[in-house]
Amino acid sequence: QVLLVESGGGLVQAGGSLSLSCTASGGPFNTLRMGWFRQAPMKEREFVAFVTQSGSRTYYGDSVRGRFTISRDNAKNTMYLQMNSLKPEDTAIYYCAAAKDIWFFAKESMYDYWGQGTQVTVSS
Repeated sequence: QVLLVESGGGLVQAGGSLSLSCTASGGPFNTLRMGWFRQAPMKEREFVAFVTQSGSRTYYGDSVRGRFTISRDNAKNTMYLQMNSLKPEDTAIYYCAAAKDIWFFAKESMYDYWGQGTQVTVSS
């Protein structure tokens, strides 16, 4: 069983930056495909970003591309999400997710493990 724990959420002003972390335990981290999702109140969960096992390839949702950067450090069993130029519509709970295997990285049901989420609030 893989345990994922997010950290780094908080309150920031529009245009500001925030960095999220997701630390994994209980399994071989370098075999996992990792992603970030977010969910705002009254809305469905939205794909944010994905990174392959080695960190060599990344993919982003249309709403965050160019502003967010996903990365991972396998030696630390940690994945990161650097968020820049934040907008009020980025306000959501951000979830870390991990998959043993995946064919469509933006599909929520493909992921096997989920963190508890961390709140990001962007004020206008």
